[in-house]
Amino acid sequence: MSAETVLIVEDNEKSMKLFRDVLEVKGYRTLEATTGARAVELATRHLPDVVLMDVQLPDVDGVEALRRIRTDSRTAFLPVVAVTAQAMDGDRERFLQAGFDAYLAKPVDIAELLDVVKTARTAWLSSAAPD
Repeated sequence: MSAETVLIVEDNEKSMKLFRDVLEVKGYRTLEATTGARAVELATRHLPDVVLMDVQLPDVDGVEALRRIRTDSRTAFLPVVAVTAQAMDGDRERFLQAGFDAYLAKPVDIAELLDVVKTARTAWLSSAAPD
């Protein structure tokens, strides 16, 4: 069985390295994008198991990249997790209402990161399973 793939969308080099290192040590294969446009391209081409999407990106922000992912039938149901420093009251709900499947606040707790990746994938598999 091949390793599950996580697309990491992050424009901060240190955060990217941290996410990549943690996930790869746990056996995940990783893809990396530093812009929203590149994230959409990689999601469409590789159909990752989970997408970790920074919300604040230099070109297309994470919310717009999510919208583009959701409008393509090939990627519409990929689990996408918002990763953001926006951690004020109501932010979590706002991002979930925007269509993200889960939310991680920066600085990211490593145990929570791993749990969210596993949970998002499991929830997606459950919802995609035939009745």
